[in-house]
Amino acid sequence: MPSDFTPPAAALASIQKGDLCAGCGACAGLFPDQIKMDQTPPGYLRPRQTDALSPQQEATFAAICPALGQKVAPDGRQDPALWGPYTEMMTGHATDPALRHAGASGGGLSALLDHLIKAGVVDAIVQTGASAELPIGNEMVISTTTEAIRVAAGSRYAPSAPLEHLAAQVAEHLESGRRFAFVGKPCDAAALRARCTQDADTAAAFPVILSFFCAGVPSHTGGEAVLAALGTTLAETASFRFRGNGWPGQATAIAHDGTERAMSYHDSWGGILSKHVQHRCKICADGTGVAADIVCADAWESDAAGYPVFEEAPGISLIVARTALGAELIAQARSAGAIETDPFDPEALAAIQPGQRERRRALLARLSALKLAGRPTPRYEGLQLWAAARQNPLTRNLKNFLGMLRRALRPRKTP
Repeated sequence: MPSDFTPPAAALASIQKGDLCAGCGACAGLFPDQIKMDQTPPGYLRPRQTDALSPQQEATFAAICPALGQKVAPDGRQDPALWGPYTEMMTGHATDPALRHAGASGGGLSALLDHLIKAGVVDAIVQTGASAELPIGNEMVISTTTEAIRVAAGSRYAPSAPLEHLAAQVAEHLESGRRFAFVGKPCDAAALRARCTQDADTAAAFPVILSFFCAGVPSHTGGEAVLAALGTTLAETASFRFRGNGWPGQATAIAHDGTERAMSYHDSWGGILSKHVQHRCKICADGTGVAADIVCADAWESDAAGYPVFEEAPGISLIVARTALGAELIAQARSAGAIETDPFDPEALAAIQPGQRERRRALLARLSALKLAGRPTPRYEGLQLWAAARQNPLTRNLKNFLGMLRRALRPRKTP
């Protein structure tokens, strides 16, 4: 072992043992001198500790890291077991046709971001966009214009660490007063919210947090598998879009010579990418962004059997206000003409979001299997795991328990 080796922080060691990291980058964002984000096989983003953390830093790490768990309080809001606390739920879409077309689901999120800039609520948006160097990859981008928001629109089914530069953005706020809206995965939003509750400077730098329903983070290997199914390679690809430019939009690879290859969302996500989702996402209690102020998702229509219909259509966003601030900002965006909204019956949500529904119902069984196998698990408080599990038949819970136990006891592969 090298003489300069630094043992991982206690929290980080537990995360590594249980393969719990979601790759949000919050730890590297807070402690850039001690933790770096690296790409590891099969293509996930993971923290690498380069120097020791102080006891205070260790405590901060443990308090904000979503891999270790999450605590949620309804605080008087409606709090259904599957979807988490919220104040209002509706459908809608961007009134700007370009934003609506570019967005993965009606451009509701993009339109809200654009409104926040134009109304002076924030000065810039911290979000995830396509990597300039890796067509199937992501990078954190800062948007200040409608065009920049449009370019970053559309789902990006690949690892992202949008909190990797958190300390630098807080420092910029303290120096210049620049305020940011943040949009990221539910785990990203949870980490940032946890930091905001313990640090006033971070809360002032990020007055608005937005998120989206997330079905999990596939590896870069998953992205390459989509390219292979399209009959091309990463080396031949100049740019790649997972979704958007329509609803749901196609996975589209554009070659260096301009040739386009595309496949449906059903085939790309359902047939390939969903099979490459990281372990942490399979035991996530929050795929719906409960820590955010505003959350958007696909408001799919469902067929006679209650299953979502993925035929191309003008995009419709599910828009959820989770806080009073979120509800106020949505109302302002509607009054300003940035979005149009319609009432939505929350009872219909289970039918149009079956992936979220089934994962939440199965979670308690999966976590119980991991604990029995001696594997570290996240600590969830206020996320109603028992209530969600009771919505499942006993046989389905048993199937999830045994399936996870089998995977947990299987010898782990080393990279």
